[in-house]
Amino acid sequence: MSPLALFKCLSDDTRLTILLLVSQQKELCVCELTDALRVSQPKISRHLAALKKQALLLDRKSGQWVFYRVNPQLSPWVYVVIEQAMAASEKELADLVTRLNLVDEPMRTAACC
Repeated sequence: MSPLALFKCLSDDTRLTILLLVSQQKELCVCELTDALRVSQPKISRHLAALKKQALLLDRKSGQWVFYRVNPQLSPWVYVVIEQAMAASEKELADLVTRLNLVDEPMRTAACC
């Protein structure tokens, strides 16, 4: 991935926030992202598709649900950019995590999916 492609993809606030939140939480599904960001499911799905197209996120299916995580094969410099953006967005991310109300995996799965 080139720096230009990364920054173009992350120039959208929703895509950047999704990437940071998924990176922080390790894995999230669409319904969790819609709840946290208070954005419609079609809009979240469109942004997830753009992040997947740039290979920033990977997905896995569990039954009818799809969970997203940061691609572990990203170049090291991309991780540095993500980490720095997370540090600069600490308060905003904390507010979003409060909305998620994640306690543990079984409770998250039961509450969301």
